Amino acid sequence: MVRTTLSAAEARRVALAAQGFGQPPADAVSTRALNAGFARLGLLQIDSVNVFERSHYLPLFARLGTYDRSTLDRLTMSKRGPYAEYWAHEAAFVDRTDLPLFRWRMDALRERDAWPNRIDGVRRTEGVRRELRALLAAEGPMPASAVEHESNVRRGPWWGWSDVKLGLEQMFRWGDVVSAGRSGFERVYALPEQVLPAGTLEDAPARPAAVLELVRRATRALGVGTRADIADYYRLRSDDTAAAIAELVAAGELVPVRVESWAERAWMHADARVPRHVTADAVLSPFDPVVWFRRRAERMYGFHYRIEIYTPAPKRVFGYYVLPVLQDDRLVGRVDLKSDRQRGVLRVRTAWEEPGERLDAGRLAETLRRTAAWQGLDGVEVTDRGTAAAAVAEALGVRLVPHVAADDADASVALEPAV
Repeated sequence: MVRTTLSAAEARRVALAAQGFGQPPADAVSTRALNAGFARLGLLQIDSVNVFERSHYLPLFARLGTYDRSTLDRLTMSKRGPYAEYWAHEAAFVDRTDLPLFRWRMDALRERDAWPNRIDGVRRTEGVRRELRALLAAEGPMPASAVEHESNVRRGPWWGWSDVKLGLEQMFRWGDVVSAGRSGFERVYALPEQVLPAGTLEDAPARPAAVLELVRRATRALGVGTRADIADYYRLRSDDTAAAIAELVAAGELVPVRVESWAERAWMHADARVPRHVTADAVLSPFDPVVWFRRRAERMYGFHYRIEIYTPAPKRVFGYYVLPVLQDDRLVGRVDLKSDRQRGVLRVRTAWEEPGERLDAGRLAETLRRTAAWQGLDGVEVTDRGTAAAAVAEALGVRLVPHVAADDADASVALEPAV
């Protein structure tokens, strides 16, 4: 029977099942399972903050369980691996064969960079881009740091991209260069013909066909969502998304549904399941698809979420790098985690129970033990800050550690961009 209405709880379960939650974590995860998990999500957002672990490793761990991170590295960071990078959401790993679906975006970004408020930067790097193209053609793929050029100087108070880096990024946005893996987490750039089959980007589908396919994939990954939810998954325009939704509804691939307490219209993928129950225990990356669109997280889970790494320490509410805690179909808490590799412990610098929710401290303790083991750490340490800290420490069988000001100082560390 085709469902036309969903309760709020059913919508959460539909979404989590579509995202791959509901199965117990495996003791060992194969390469095949990693590829299947990646295919279900469609992309892994990249972020360079590694106070706990870099973001792209976390979604598959949350869904599948303990896996060898070096296996994912071989898939995502090698020159000939099956995955490449592009601005699919933010900077993200995508299947290399999906790059043609973003050819229209490359062209749109080239046009946008020619706007009057941007054209000066394009003109300034014109000569550098010519030299970079010739250098890559002569010497093969390389990261920006390997390029020696008199313009390679810092600009600005943060990471200050040089004209070399800016030129490479312009070319990457436009599809003039593509990613050829990473070296020390730094993106390696290549000419398309050096890593892609001939004609890959030239034979790409037109914008309407590409957007239709991206909306199809977004709705399958989301299970159920509003137009804004669907558009956000691949950062599509609202009008393009609306046209694709209408086409997919006409084809029977999407079903209009009303979701309890949602003010906006919603659509459910025709193949989506409505489970009676979803069992899940995970800590989520701030850039996990479950929470990366903050409006959806608030509407679906009642979870108001803002990452606080850029917030001055005295103004932070929950901590520096806070991860949502998922238990079954609810977001029940938050933990600020740090992998202290020198001491061999996973530090829980804050632990919070969400107002109106019941965080099961015993289940979270087991999740934290499993997380520490995956990180190669010997134990878990809990700082005495947060409404759930005492309960989590008791469940782990450890004493609370006094909070110190140094726990709040990570924002003073220079942050590097994901690119």
